[in-house]
Amino acid sequence: MFTYNCLNPISDKGLVNFSTDYKKVENISEADAALVRSAAMHDLELGDKLKCIARAGAGVNNIPLDKCAEEGIVVFNTPGANANGVKELVFAGMLLASRDIVGGIDWVLENKDDENIGKTAEKAKKAFAGTEIAGKKLGVIGLGAIGVKVANDANRLGMEVLGYDPYISVNAAWNLSRNVKHVTNVEDIYKECDFITVHVPLLDSTKGMINKEAVQMMKKGVVILNFARDLLVDETAVLNGIESGKVRHYVTDFANPTVAGKKGVICTPHLGASTEEAEDNCAVMAVKEVMDYMENGNITHSVNYPDCDMGICTAESRVAILHRNKAGLIASFTTILSKDNVNVEDMTNKSRGDFAYTLLDIGSKLTDQVISEIEKVDGVIKVRVVK
Repeated sequence: MFTYNCLNPISDKGLVNFSTDYKKVENISEADAALVRSAAMHDLELGDKLKCIARAGAGVNNIPLDKCAEEGIVVFNTPGANANGVKELVFAGMLLASRDIVGGIDWVLENKDDENIGKTAEKAKKAFAGTEIAGKKLGVIGLGAIGVKVANDANRLGMEVLGYDPYISVNAAWNLSRNVKHVTNVEDIYKECDFITVHVPLLDSTKGMINKEAVQMMKKGVVILNFARDLLVDETAVLNGIESGKVRHYVTDFANPTVAGKKGVICTPHLGASTEEAEDNCAVMAVKEVMDYMENGNITHSVNYPDCDMGICTAESRVAILHRNKAGLIASFTTILSKDNVNVEDMTNKSRGDFAYTLLDIGSKLTDQVISEIEKVDGVIKVRVVK
């Protein structure tokens, strides 16, 4: 029997995928797995029993990734599960920035008591005129699950699309429309595009990438959209761009004192993944990741350990070893097994930074003594018998 704890309300459409081998517990100290959305975990006592955490969403800033890696706790996220919800909000942002829809709605509210509002509106509407997005040039920075969807659908809406991603995956490349122009220098997007939308993870190399120098390269009247992470944009530089007339609008999904209520800023309260469908999709993916790890030892979409997939376990035994990424450990594991006449039928080893993961299929039952010997190897963090 496996146990799991939900640190936030998780969609029932995800939880129903748990088999009868899984039991929900109220305390994380009693859980093999934890499911979380936004709950802060940095100061949370995780307990020795916890083996994995699944974040029902993409961002993992609320989870202590290094601490979990050190304790042999695999952390998953659910990339792409909320991609359609974010994509649709990006297009809403483009339309709001192109046409003064909000201003028009506000005008109607202000004049709701006017008995002749219909006639008055015909005179007032010219103040809210805008432009169409068809025929405009869109730059998409980051061609992951969301960026590809934005690029493809923008092309279908008649936009000319430039995409930039030096690390584009094979899967993303296959899904990207051939009509999207893939540029190799992000400055081409800054210089050429009427709309620029950013969809990259927050890393040291991407923090503040939309900065003063980038804004200076941009076309007059550019619209900048940020539905990824607030710190990707130097918002002071963008506000200065709005003041100077270089930037027409900054559309962001991240409310903070710097941008809230500022001229030229259209700000929503982190609504990107706030759809019923996105929450359901994230929950389903998170539950499947947990079950595959607990039952087969497979790691998919981890953010602190390498992904590793040996399929459904059909061997007599399978052992999972979370360890440091250092030379000689594989030889140590196989030496221990061979000393006890244990036959390794299949094996895979993957690494990610300072940490690594070894999965072994064994042709016989493993004894507690063998497991104990592996646990004593210098560099081993946690050993788990999957079957």
